[in-house]
Amino acid sequence: MQGGTVPVTTNIFVPESGPEASDCKALASILSRIGDKWTVMVVGALSDGPRRYNELRRIIDGISQRMLTLTLKGLERDGLVSRTVYPTVPTRVDYELTELGRTLIAPLKPLFDWARQNREAIEAARARFAEQ
Repeated sequence: MQGGTVPVTTNIFVPESGPEASDCKALASILSRIGDKWTVMVVGALSDGPRRYNELRRIIDGISQRMLTLTLKGLERDGLVSRTVYPTVPTRVDYELTELGRTLIAPLKPLFDWARQNREAIEAARARFAEQ
């Protein structure tokens, strides 16, 4: 850093060349999963421990049955959530973050907090945009 200027990086997240550049498709798939709004909400709901399907539906306002099912299946496929079936009548199914899934709590919490803190500003910007 010379003369008080800060070096500018134009492309922080996507490497332009090298072996990392070939990983973009794989990383995009992972970021798509963990950056999904319902994933953030499900991880948050499961951060306190295992929950049943209907409990998750009650906690996560606005999620449809289909979307919750798809989100849980995707998280299970990616090794972030485990599904435990208990042989009871009726059958009991619990969902819980795996060890890998629990590592998502720390990075997603600030994102959730940011969204909560900036919700009104974002909604105001959307309203201004819609008026144009």
